[in-house]
Amino acid sequence: MLKLFFLQTLSAASDTITAVAEETTSSGFAETASELTGMTPEGIKQAVTAFALSFAVKLIKVLLIWFVGRWVLKRVVKLLKRIMEKHVENVSVRSFVVSIIDVVVMIMLILMIIGVLGIDTSSFIAIFASAGVAIGMALSGTLQNFAGGVMILLFRPFKVGDFIEAQGVAGTVKEIQIFNTIVHTGDNKVILLPNGPVSTGIINNYSRAPLRRVDFTFSISYGDDFNKAKEVLLALVAEDERVLTEPAAPFVELGALAASSIDLTVRLWCKQEDYWGIKFDLNRKVYETFPKHGLNFPYQTFTVNVTKE
Repeated sequence: MLKLFFLQTLSAASDTITAVAEETTSSGFAETASELTGMTPEGIKQAVTAFALSFAVKLIKVLLIWFVGRWVLKRVVKLLKRIMEKHVENVSVRSFVVSIIDVVVMIMLILMIIGVLGIDTSSFIAIFASAGVAIGMALSGTLQNFAGGVMILLFRPFKVGDFIEAQGVAGTVKEIQIFNTIVHTGDNKVILLPNGPVSTGIINNYSRAPLRRVDFTFSISYGDDFNKAKEVLLALVAEDERVLTEPAAPFVELGALAASSIDLTVRLWCKQEDYWGIKFDLNRKVYETFPKHGLNFPYQTFTVNVTKE
């Protein structure tokens, strides 16, 4: 992506570079024509030979700088990768830093070649700067996502493999890119979240803590035995080995006296990976067990009073 951004910068500056080249070429031809006027054939031959030799020398220098520079760049990138593999665990940070260095060194290599050709590099630096400003204004949203990607990679509010909820999407992080974060939802949808809004919004990282609390609300009808319902729930919870007693023992109490039901609140702790299994299993067990103990699931009821006049 960074190389593509660099190529876009060069494309944006191409018009200015072409104009400078045309002006330089036309002036160069005019100077050459004026110099050749009145020269003898022998003088013209010597001038052409000198020009060819000068051009050949410059071409050899350019080729040497290009191939030697590329060779050095590859060695530097390999060395950098080895160093970062030892000291930086995040794969995304490593790839990001390597890409940045690759682009910066490539720009320096191109500027060196331009200098060898005898072209004033200060004008090209000014062109790159102005083109960068223009592209930055045009791609403000993209740059915001780029900055957000840098913030995520540096401060690591989540990592690859975490189950998060951000921007209304919940899923497992599969990849953290410079501009987007790729999330796979529970039904295997692939969602690309722009890093800008993600880095500035609320992120719910369910994987950060090893334990998680499961909350339930079970309802029984008015007239049913609350103590019996509590006893049944505690027995069902005790049967499940995945339920933990730390940081707190399973909790069952009367949560609310609703309009048509008595609501029991159940809270228990488990490991992150056991959350959904416990939630689904306890719901099923309660549905199968309550009727056997004379506990009824209430329906919403209405009382209608009819008066005669």
